[in-house]
Amino acid sequence: MSTNNKLINIPPLPAVLLSIVSVQGGAAIAKGLFPALGATGTASVRIGLSAIILLGAYRPNLKLLTAKQWKAVIPYGISLGLMNVIFYMAIERIPLGLGVTLEFIGPLLLAVRGSKRVLDFFWVLLAAIGIAFIAPWNEKGIDLIGASLALLAGGFWAGYIILGGRIAKIMDGEQAVAVGMIFAAIVVVPFGFVGGGLGNFIPIMILSGSALALLSSAIPFTLEIGALKKLPARTFSILMSLEPAAAALCGIVFLSEHLTLLQWLAVSFVVMASLGATLTKGKKNL
Repeated sequence: MSTNNKLINIPPLPAVLLSIVSVQGGAAIAKGLFPALGATGTASVRIGLSAIILLGAYRPNLKLLTAKQWKAVIPYGISLGLMNVIFYMAIERIPLGLGVTLEFIGPLLLAVRGSKRVLDFFWVLLAAIGIAFIAPWNEKGIDLIGASLALLAGGFWAGYIILGGRIAKIMDGEQAVAVGMIFAAIVVVPFGFVGGGLGNFIPIMILSGSALALLSSAIPFTLEIGALKKLPARTFSILMSLEPAAAALCGIVFLSEHLTLLQWLAVSFVVMASLGATLTKGKKNL
């Protein structure tokens, strides 16, 4: 439990960065499960095992939750689950880098919403330019269904950020993640059965599935709920713009997809935008 407390209490900036690294490590494991389980089956294993791990680690007392907390945690868990299964369905059709790029449009629009400072728009614009450079566009075009699914996942990502920020104010972070994951599993696991992927699950996959659950869900969502408690939604959204850059770097390490000079410049744009948004946030956002 002390390790769990350390995760939830990590300062917001390193917590978000660690979350991003953890998710990309999990994405590499997910690639190995896709051929056998498919997108929905892999998402089901990831979310289902995450729920089991978090329930065992945090042991939430459901009887103590208030009506207000239930009303907050249920939509939080649903958005969390749909965000993940729809994104996996997207990257089954389109490249990971493009999927992350399109998905980020949701948080990016959230970052702009309600902002009155010119400087905030500058950081968002800088991140958007970087994301556009990173996207692996080509002459063959893209799968429209995959692209649409990625955009839809981005909408649920924005919802997850908003709902996560709200629930962090009325509920212990560890409890929120554990209970939320229950509802995420309730939503996602049926997709795995309908898609047929879970029928191919064999015991030996429990090890890789558990690693996927830890890296892609349990660890990052615990880190993020702690960060959301300390950061405004807009700042959190811009920090998460590192996701496309991390996906591109993951492509180099695991898929031997080397970047061009222009794409490396794009990575620097995204990093500068993320750091700039954090370092220049106003007192009201602290």
